[in-house]
Amino acid sequence: MEQPISVTRSNFNDWMVPVFAPANFIPVRGEGSRIWDQENKEYIDFAGGIAVNALGHAHPVAVNALTEQATKLWHVGNGYTNEPVLRLAKQLTENTFADKVFFCNSGAEANEAALKLARKVGLDSGIAGKSGIVAFNNAFHGRTLFTVSAGGQPKYSQDFAPLPNGINHVAFNDLEAAKAVINEQTCAVIVEPIQGEGGVIPADIEFLKGLRALCDEFGALLIFDEVQTGVGRTGALYAYMNSGVIPDVLTTAKALGGGFPVGAMLTTDKFAPHFSVGTHGTTYGGNPLASAVAGAVFEFINTPEVLEGVKHRHQYFLDALNKLNAEYPIFEEIRGQGLLIGCVLKAEYAGKAKDITTWAGEEGLLALIAGPNVVRFTPSLIIPEQDIDEGIARLKRALAKLAK
Repeated sequence: MEQPISVTRSNFNDWMVPVFAPANFIPVRGEGSRIWDQENKEYIDFAGGIAVNALGHAHPVAVNALTEQATKLWHVGNGYTNEPVLRLAKQLTENTFADKVFFCNSGAEANEAALKLARKVGLDSGIAGKSGIVAFNNAFHGRTLFTVSAGGQPKYSQDFAPLPNGINHVAFNDLEAAKAVINEQTCAVIVEPIQGEGGVIPADIEFLKGLRALCDEFGALLIFDEVQTGVGRTGALYAYMNSGVIPDVLTTAKALGGGFPVGAMLTTDKFAPHFSVGTHGTTYGGNPLASAVAGAVFEFINTPEVLEGVKHRHQYFLDALNKLNAEYPIFEEIRGQGLLIGCVLKAEYAGKAKDITTWAGEEGLLALIAGPNVVRFTPSLIIPEQDIDEGIARLKRALAKLAK
């Protein structure tokens, strides 16, 4: 058997389209909330693959589901259904508001499907021009041309004009601004219960309730983008459950597969029939391999033990971060829900979030940013307390470098 090709970090620059700027080390192995690089250096993982690795690395539940299904059936195409996808659909509909599910491969595809469904519902309404979409500044909904246009961050869309039109962006958490643009021509409002990429900013419950009322008044679909907040991330199965506001459409991905690519759009019997045979589709979506893994991960997370554990770990993180901030007063605010946590830098440290995560990596900690001024943590939902302690100790050494 031939030896695998030897690779180094510099090969990324040689062979890869430069849309990423990865760290200077290459992870090669993971177990739980720890990973090791090519030099066998150990890291505590507070990044979780950007809220994806809900059970950490190589969890037996996911590994066993993957390997068992891998010996049976991988892919059949959408001309056939399969047992794992039907079981996963039953899990999702039984445990949420939804009646029907469309499966795909990513959060971007789930949001693309949601926005297309909304436009189709608007078209079928018979109301002329009912195609407007209301979204929010600093949102993030994916990287397709439609979803990057819906996201309210020009840095991600301005280079790809002309963009899909009919999308209005207003201030997040500003109900009066939303009222000013939602009308009879609005087919959908798309909102994140917590803006993740935009800075880990929770939506006010009254804001979400107001959007629900406006959508009801004008016959628009309320779409919750729960790609980052879903599958236990906030301590509820989905974040809408924390608010009492029920959307018409919900998108989910990231943690759903625990690291295996899978996404889904959930909706009700009222709206699902607007997508008839041939109006939308996917090659890989709902394949048996992804569905089997997602079903096992979902079942494991959807228990009181895991969901309550997320809430406990949230408080454990807060206590540790507040204690650290008392020693190194660098953060103006620590916000978020569950294990979606954002540490907002004080004004004098503006723009330093990336420096902190770089130094954290040098100290053996993986962390994220949410814009230039927010350090973000999205670790495994079952990260052990001792790993939180060790990660905070390594973060402390990184903050000491900033303080100097």
